[in-house]
Amino acid sequence: MGTFAAHDGLIAGRYRLSGRIGRGGMGTVWRATDELLERQVAVKELHMDGGEGDDGTCPAGLSDCDRTLREARAAALISHPNVVALHDIVVQDGRPWIVMELVDGRALSELLAAEGPVGPRETARIAIALLSALRAAHARGVLHRDIKPPNVLLETATGRVVLTDFGVAQVRGATTISETGAFVGSPEYTAPERMSGGSAGPASDLWSLGVLMCAALSGVTPFHRDSLGGILHAVVHDEIRPPAAAAPLLPVVQGLLERDPARRMGADEAERLLRGYLASGRIGGSGPGPGPAPYPPGGSPYNPRGRTVLMAAVAVVTLAGVGAGLAVLLAERGEAGAGGRPAQVSSGPLGRSPGPPVTREPPASAPVRAPEGYHAVQDPAGFALAVPDGFTRSFEPPRVFYYAPDRQTRLAVVIQDPQPGGAAAALRASAAAAPQRYPGYRAATVRETTRKGYPAASWEFTWDGPEVGAGGAGGALRTYDTCWDEGGKMYEVWVAGPEAKAARTKRHFDVVLETFVRIRPVSSP
Repeated sequence: MGTFAAHDGLIAGRYRLSGRIGRGGMGTVWRATDELLERQVAVKELHMDGGEGDDGTCPAGLSDCDRTLREARAAALISHPNVVALHDIVVQDGRPWIVMELVDGRALSELLAAEGPVGPRETARIAIALLSALRAAHARGVLHRDIKPPNVLLETATGRVVLTDFGVAQVRGATTISETGAFVGSPEYTAPERMSGGSAGPASDLWSLGVLMCAALSGVTPFHRDSLGGILHAVVHDEIRPPAAAAPLLPVVQGLLERDPARRMGADEAERLLRGYLASGRIGGSGPGPGPAPYPPGGSPYNPRGRTVLMAAVAVVTLAGVGAGLAVLLAERGEAGAGGRPAQVSSGPLGRSPGPPVTREPPASAPVRAPEGYHAVQDPAGFALAVPDGFTRSFEPPRVFYYAPDRQTRLAVVIQDPQPGGAAAALRASAAAAPQRYPGYRAATVRETTRKGYPAASWEFTWDGPEVGAGGAGGALRTYDTCWDEGGKMYEVWVAGPEAKAARTKRHFDVVLETFVRIRPVSSP
């Protein structure tokens, strides 16, 4: 990062750098002032990584320099409110810099890491904006080829969704990285036709959008594995199972995740369905529903359960069929095999604890002995428990809530895939982020414990809660939370209520936790 010091932060005699916004694998983005027009801009500096010539200039044919120029040219072709605007491209000592509009906000990936998954309405809003951006790009012959949460910015003041980073974009008629045999993009978000060495078109970007929607809704993609080889196998061969949180938007998610690009849902149809959801709260026969996303035997017309021709063609995946660049990468990492398991969750980097082995699936129902003042519930999401009388259920993916009549006390259950690190790491990560998420966060403790023989962790804290519901009173809330791994899933149960009635809240929590048992979810095959 010597450029900043060498030029006293002044680029091309015009753009004065004032601070680093972010750093990625290919470049660093700086906040800067355009001293000629007196406006704030973002300036992207290329990482040379030792590839420059002795004088610091770009050698002929250096792909990193080509990438910067291609990014600028691709972005310059598109004028759209949901695409980052290009202002200028300048060269300082032979090194190219891209000058763009400054979007004050954060990337979708940062939001997901800090606050967990967003709801279906916000996901639909983001997807509609990206569909509009992609439609504009595709009309100009530009394929983005790297749609993923880090490349989606959310403007703080307006909520505007902005697609950025066209560094691996393909422009119609121009030579691209992929034509030299190298793989570009992010494998977890890459369409199977590109993974298997086939040609890519606008439908490939739409596949990536479908993957991004899954990540926004649940914090994890259907193709996350713990090796690159596992990701490759999942994208081109494994059965696609959207996360439970995708239930309200399932027809669109399934339509975009159709492996055959000829059958994949188009941008117009996806936008029509998503706008219908925002207007009515449901897509056709789909809706918020009483439980997790179903996986019907027939699937949607866009993503049938049976294997498509494309799936048959790539059923046996070999390195010779994935393109030279990815094949080399797999070989270098020793990750040519398939496998892996999903990762990432809503409340931080939760982890897997070994726990006692589970040798059989849970029952379809389970008896629950409810003490006085409580009643037994068999929840379709896959659990049974005793709930305080008068509490009503609300499914708000990925959480199931039960609210008191005044909505000031609520209990929640989250069921998700286990993660590296264990339950204790899960709640410690959540606790570390809590001061930014919970105003007045205080009186907090996290400790390791057990729940019915399974390694677990508990978390208690107080915070200054917002007003809840119509006529609800604000004030301090006390939260009791326990997390554990069981039967191949991670369970988290918490109860929050007014600090002034902490004893009652703790009583509810103790009853809920004591009576909680796994049952078979109604959506199981």
